[in-house]
Amino acid sequence: MRRVGSVVGAVVAVAALAGCTASAGTATTPTPASTGLNTDPGADAGVPIADGAIAAAIDKLPALASSILSQSGVPGLAVGVTYQGRTVFAQGFGVREVGTQDAVDADTVFQLASLSKPVGATVVADEVGKGTVSWTTPVAKNLTSFELADPYVTDHATIADLYAHRSGLPDHAGDDLEELGYDRAEILSRLRYLPLDPFRAQWTYTNFGITAAAQSVADAAGTDWETLSQNDIYGPLGMSSTSSRFSDYIAHTDRAVPHVLVDGQYEAKYQRQPDAQSPAGGVSSSVNDMTKWMAMVLDGGRYGGHEIVSEKALLPAISPQIVTGPVANAETRPGQYGYGFNVGVAASGRTTVSHSGAFALGAGTNFVLLPSADLGIVVLVNAAANGTAETLAMQFLDLVQYGAPCTDWGALYHDAFAHLDAPIGDLAGRAPPASPVQAAPLSAYVGTYQNPYTGPATVADTGGTLTVTLGPKNTVYTLKHWTGNEFVAPLDSENAPPGSVSSIAFSPPAEGRSASFVFERYATEGVGTFTR
Repeated sequence: MRRVGSVVGAVVAVAALAGCTASAGTATTPTPASTGLNTDPGADAGVPIADGAIAAAIDKLPALASSILSQSGVPGLAVGVTYQGRTVFAQGFGVREVGTQDAVDADTVFQLASLSKPVGATVVADEVGKGTVSWTTPVAKNLTSFELADPYVTDHATIADLYAHRSGLPDHAGDDLEELGYDRAEILSRLRYLPLDPFRAQWTYTNFGITAAAQSVADAAGTDWETLSQNDIYGPLGMSSTSSRFSDYIAHTDRAVPHVLVDGQYEAKYQRQPDAQSPAGGVSSSVNDMTKWMAMVLDGGRYGGHEIVSEKALLPAISPQIVTGPVANAETRPGQYGYGFNVGVAASGRTTVSHSGAFALGAGTNFVLLPSADLGIVVLVNAAANGTAETLAMQFLDLVQYGAPCTDWGALYHDAFAHLDAPIGDLAGRAPPASPVQAAPLSAYVGTYQNPYTGPATVADTGGTLTVTLGPKNTVYTLKHWTGNEFVAPLDSENAPPGSVSSIAFSPPAEGRSASFVFERYATEGVGTFTR
């Protein structure tokens, strides 16, 4: 969840750093199988692609995939390639679950995590093409419960604004509420309590911003998002293994189980349930299905000779709409984002369309399209994201564009992803005070405290230890004394890597009772004060 925004930024940043030179030999620009986005395929091409380079790169994919599987240690992965409107490679490697012989194949269903965003954007584009909504339709027009802290933003934030992550909502707004057990409707209703950054001024990644926009489209269409996705995209494309419902994923027998690293070994320890943010992170699919979807995007919304999505409605989604962050220097290519898609320029001078996805509980995914070559690759991994999916995709594209891998993508992505496992919290890694100030009697802190964003918090004395209980799932934080009226709570969740902690500072007791406390975990969002 919170990792995902970092993953997207890491992919953009790393891809912008690397550069290669073309291999020698006769070079051509591939001719697409049909019209659409590629009516003039050489218009935005830089380095020519040598004759036979794409076929040669595809031939090397099994060896590349087997090598990266061995090097990374991930249990399993699947790779799919689409070229000129056809699936030209689809294969699985490794196992669906450690400790079994269940092999990954091209029909194995993986959780896509944030690859759900571009998939969902094509659902929206279809509704735009039908006239149900436009990209500039205000979210609040059809999602009447939608409200943000600024009335102007509430009235003017469009579907495009939220799909481009430029609404002003803070980073990963609402993810912490999902973690506490709130459902989609409740999370969306509580976004109004979060302070906003300037509207349309910067790119700040959110799952529930996109979810709000998608929900407004579904409401306009008179159905739920999951059914809309099936009717608009999955069904027409013949994506028989794809769904936006967790129950469909979990019911598959050919299903990739998520894995996390525990003491250097991958274990099937957790299972992510992302229905609350389904438009942003809840799709499950196979590489056989995803290659059909990529072919449709590459051909301007057409597949198998039929229009699935209007090209006019799709094009804005895969076009640059906002810069994702400041460049390092004048030579750096900026990262850009469309509506649910990363859009960039490779070192070859060719436009790329891509996205990554991650669940810290066990999924890492990536796809990259090279529209000028009518080519796309998708990599799905059943382990917490560490750059494996991105590395394999970029190695393949190096072979296509330059004839050989010319960048150590593994090392670059390892460094880019390394910080994602760093503990969070203001007291993380700090030693307790050598001479702490004594706390007040625990009874001074016990009671119920209100917070409009998270809901009530119950502070209790549990056998001489303070606990704080929050949310529908009754998440319990066990506190340790730090100094004075300040305590520390270990954090253990997808958004908080091992070693993460949060300070909880009670106000000095008056007449034997604290009136409030500040929970640093939520203070970073501007909503950390809990009042008795």
